Amino acid sequence: MNLFLLRHGLAVDRSKPGYKKDADRPLTPKGKQRLWRVAEAMEELELEFDAIVTSPFLRATQTAEIIAEAFELGKKLSNSEHLTPSGNPKLLLEYLNQLAPAPKNVLLVGHEPYLSQFIGLLVAGNTNAQVDLKKGALCKLEIETLRCGRCATLAWLLTPKQMLLMV
Repeated sequence: MNLFLLRHGLAVDRSKPGYKKDADRPLTPKGKQRLWRVAEAMEELELEFDAIVTSPFLRATQTAEIIAEAFELGKKLSNSEHLTPSGNPKLLLEYLNQLAPAPKNVLLVGHEPYLSQFIGLLVAGNTNAQVDLKKGALCKLEIETLRCGRCATLAWLLTPKQMLLMV
């Protein structure tokens, strides 16, 4: 399995009035525009996804919807509470392992520091790895058997700036 992890795009600042819950903060117009370019870069990389799983938080859902639209994968988009900032990585792994038919390429859209800790868990077997996943960054993990603990190889990690240079 190839597991791709995408951090949501630029979102409205937490201090901006009108957003009482963190989960309700949307992408900014600039964040949306950059994500369309990130999607173009993903297409340049000739990526394919069998499933897209996103955090239900608005900014992550909007990010996933942009990618799903660009790749014409609206029907393959689902959300999981296990991708929220307080999500449980073990339950996320169980969720992913229950997807049927078993996907070859899955895109996960979520938040920091959760995604970096998840990368650390799968690559190093713990959540202490120092991974800097900027907003709009994309990581690829190659996995033979998805399980909790060291099971993945970090194939690459692209910053948003690197992806924007591709298009």
